[in-house]
Amino acid sequence: MKKRQSNRPQMDESVHRSVFDEKTLRTDLLAMAEYDLRVRAELVATGAIFEGYNEKMAAVHEQNATKLERIVAAFGWPGVSLVGDDGAEAAWLVLQHAIGNPELQRSCLPLLKKAAELEEIPALQVACLEDRICVFEGRPQRYGTQFDWDEHAKMSPHPLQDQGRVDEHRKSVGLGPLSETTQEIRMRAAAEGHRCPRDLERSQKEKADWARSVGWR
Repeated sequence: MKKRQSNRPQMDESVHRSVFDEKTLRTDLLAMAEYDLRVRAELVATGAIFEGYNEKMAAVHEQNATKLERIVAAFGWPGVSLVGDDGAEAAWLVLQHAIGNPELQRSCLPLLKKAAELEEIPALQVACLEDRICVFEGRPQRYGTQFDWDEHAKMSPHPLQDQGRVDEHRKSVGLGPLSETTQEIRMRAAAEGHRCPRDLERSQKEKADWARSVGWR
């Protein structure tokens, strides 16, 4: 029987380097983030990124998350003093995209909070991760950083803990008004060719089922 060819992407050689070498840690993190964004751009160009959680994208997220786990185990959260501003941002992007690994995101949240207190990372990174965890767990978000299609076929924030104070919360972490961000998100979605699913109810159910399947709920 002919062996089935895997659709999983090959990891870049730069991403295979040892995570335990502090001298290459920043370079490794930048390579991981670049790999993620490059594959996403390829999938955006074909429209495949918008058809559920794409298998190829999920594989990239999984591979990067595995390596990030090893980095955190060896160094703690890689902040600015260890990997520079761009390295710290790359680490956050990888973590933010590790949606198939709930325990990694949950366990890193207190590490990010501590890093923000020490001014090793910006507070908005904590806010985004906190909101993302809330949304995947099926709870309202605090800062309004997570978006999806609503019943009016518009890209809108997921439910909020406190609509009246959301801009106050956003300002506390360096974010602008939610109304402005909403317009930016909608313009970006349109520019990328992202459209509301024809069967929104089914799409939402599939997302909830997936969240349960990986341990979010």
